[in-house]
Amino acid sequence: MATQTICFIGAGNMTRSIVSGLIASGYDASRVIATNPSSAKLVALEQDFGIKTSHDNLASANAADVIVLSVKPQLMEAVCGDLASLDLSNKLVITIAAGIKAQRYHDFFNQKINLIRTMPNTPTQIGVGMTGLYATDDASSSDKAIAEEIMSSGGKTVWVDQEDELNQVIALAGSSPAYFFLFMESMLQAADKMGMDQTKARELVQQAALGAAEMVKQNPELSPAQLRENVTSKGGTTAEALATFEAGELRQLVEQAMNNCIKRAEEMAEQF
Repeated sequence: MATQTICFIGAGNMTRSIVSGLIASGYDASRVIATNPSSAKLVALEQDFGIKTSHDNLASANAADVIVLSVKPQLMEAVCGDLASLDLSNKLVITIAAGIKAQRYHDFFNQKINLIRTMPNTPTQIGVGMTGLYATDDASSSDKAIAEEIMSSGGKTVWVDQEDELNQVIALAGSSPAYFFLFMESMLQAADKMGMDQTKARELVQQAALGAAEMVKQNPELSPAQLRENVTSKGGTTAEALATFEAGELRQLVEQAMNNCIKRAEEMAEQF
């Protein structure tokens, strides 16, 4: 992939995350281009990572071997329409947008394209991301290898066989860092009400979260349920806290939130 020129259309948070992962993994910054209407994000990307930037989507995409579509779903049709005059037969198109199905991209570009849909998450920025990928029938094994190499530069990847499974990836990985951030935020708010120093509280909470994740990762033979039981003494402090969560139907709330996440992705597929 070292000879591939990659053009990111859009310079938002996810572009920054993927670019960060690419450059950190040793990818040639001169082979990476990012485009955006405004300058602020482009300047930051250029200064932080040494990549090329431009306001010209068409020229930048034309110069690239791989085009990564990284704009909001509501902007996707217009952005693709502006690129439709290009011959995309020898280019790989990767999209990171939620909800928009593969067939819509063929309609947007008004031509057959070598397309791979992906669903990354923001921890890609620090090399611990998780990305789901789905390849259309038009994408070759080489296309898949390139897409996987790009996305795995920022963490782990998993391929899904059915396009609808990407919505499940969104609920499990794409959106889920925000779930954990909300939980941590809630713990810190509670600590603040208790009168605890916020610097100390944050250190405690973030290390506990990191430790819990590492214990799950490093003990694949143990389920999260077993790990939970291992630290829960009958009648103890942990048991009391967990009983409160259970009384508040935390499990059902998590399930409802994930189902609503998937439902929104399905609605976006109809909307865009």
